[in-house]
Amino acid sequence: QARLKVKAVQAVHAPSLPRATDDAARAFPAPRSPRERYPRSMTRIISGAAGSLRLEVPKAGTRPTSDRVREAIFSALESWGLVDGANVLDLYAGSGALGLEAASRGAAAVTLVEKHPQAAQVAERNSRIVTKAFSGGTAPVIRVEKASVQTYLDRPGTENFDVALIDPPYDLGEAELTANLKSLIPQLAEDAMVLVERSSRSPEPTWPDGLALVRKKSYGETLLWWAELAE
Repeated sequence: QARLKVKAVQAVHAPSLPRATDDAARAFPAPRSPRERYPRSMTRIISGAAGSLRLEVPKAGTRPTSDRVREAIFSALESWGLVDGANVLDLYAGSGALGLEAASRGAAAVTLVEKHPQAAQVAERNSRIVTKAFSGGTAPVIRVEKASVQTYLDRPGTENFDVALIDPPYDLGEAELTANLKSLIPQLAEDAMVLVERSSRSPEPTWPDGLALVRKKSYGETLLWWAELAE
């Protein structure tokens, strides 16, 4: 009986393990998933003077080009010598990520055309972020044009763009895209390249007289169409 009493006393006085508290949980939160660390409302510049800088994305109404597709686009343009010192036009610009990637990689001038006010404001803020990356050097000239694509292209005067990047909404009508392409032709430099980024479910753009298809490349749900001025 004495031995049983000793065991009972030991059991009563045995130290208990500390229990997790709400304060401890708050002090040491569980690791966040990549999706939480990098919210969908942000994208980034891939390479160049502003490489790795994060850009804001409008909350709705835009579809940013993926890093993989952007890298493919600029690998092609750089192999053709169409980025460094170029005059670049980004139509349906949204956040401006495509045109600003060109700016980061050495384009001399970039024009971002976006009609939606909120998206245009985001593009302006992102333009300032990229411009600041050139502190101490020559920054590209970046303009944001708050206008519809067709209105902008129908303005008098020519710009001689070396590259035109067109990433329209998936629901843009084919007739409207063709009208955009037709009005774009007088704005292009002699050796310019035109990119149309579309859903793989969309038909091939109807190329107006004056533009000729050069190549096409599929990346999952995205299809890239490249065209140049016809001879």
